[in-house]
Amino acid sequence: MDGFPRILIDVEKIERNTRTIVDMASERGIGITGVTKATCGDPNVAFAMLKGGVSSIGESRIQNIKRLRAQGIGAEMMLLRTPMRSEVREVVQHADISLNSEIGVLKALSMEAVPLGKEHRVVLMVEMGDLREGIRREDLPGVLEVVKDLHGLKLHGLGMNLACFGGVVPTEEKVREFEDLVGEMEDVFGVELEMISGGNSANIPLLMERHESSRTNNLRIGEGILLGLETVNRTPIPGTSQDAFVLEAELIERKRKPSVPDGTISQNAFGETPDFEDRGEIIRGIAAVGRQDAILEDLTPMRDDIVVLGGSSDHLLLQMTEGSPEVGDPLKFIPAYGALVHLFTSPYVSKVYV
Repeated sequence: MDGFPRILIDVEKIERNTRTIVDMASERGIGITGVTKATCGDPNVAFAMLKGGVSSIGESRIQNIKRLRAQGIGAEMMLLRTPMRSEVREVVQHADISLNSEIGVLKALSMEAVPLGKEHRVVLMVEMGDLREGIRREDLPGVLEVVKDLHGLKLHGLGMNLACFGGVVPTEEKVREFEDLVGEMEDVFGVELEMISGGNSANIPLLMERHESSRTNNLRIGEGILLGLETVNRTPIPGTSQDAFVLEAELIERKRKPSVPDGTISQNAFGETPDFEDRGEIIRGIAAVGRQDAILEDLTPMRDDIVVLGGSSDHLLLQMTEGSPEVGDPLKFIPAYGALVHLFTSPYVSKVYV
């Protein structure tokens, strides 16, 4: 399938974005795990990240890791989401490292690793305030005590995750708090951990400010590479492109119509009660892409004379001008991260490499 809608993927821009961030991080002794999960483990995106210098590939779904392996990618693979008990055998078989926060899952990984003759590396995630995954700090010593005695597992390091669910910013104070905890655990257990995975694309502002980290030696970067944006304020990262991904959708209707519906307003197809601004009659366009394919509010038209009004399952409603495109023309949009995730997940959106 190569028709519309389609996502144009510029692998050279992805490689350049990767190189920019890898170089910035390497000055501080930090390696980058390139996160491909927004692209459903797209092998071409992974190859571009590896050419750009990432030390490993990070994925949240074991299906995507298997897809990457099937395409001949032999790089180190990190499973980012805490493994489901139902998939631990596949995790041990296909992932080199997994991020973990549950003792029961760690024991299950051990039970699978031993008969397979594997040594599976685990990074324990610490809860540092964002309230997604992570072991509470007071519980961490007890978990470490258990893990160090589990056969088939190697305690590879500690990690933290911020700015994903709770929006907690990885400030210098937060990073220092995490790194102090790492040092404390190393002293108590007499170990030196190999990987200190201190965050994600939200940590890039600290890199740009030349924040000197004492222990963090790994960051898991997805949006920073794919869209060239840090994820605290969504500002462009110097030296990166923000248009490595472009959505093209075909215009299927273009008519002058009122800006406000005629009749009693109730819920729309998604259970929402819409509110409309009266702009008089406007030129309204419809592009053939919808909420089944993308978060429509996360699409930015590449023309200044087109405005996204909203949409339904299969229709993107637009305000246009007299000189704007005609029916049958493709319209171009820059997707934000949420839209990008949906576009790659939708089977109705073609993927085209440029």
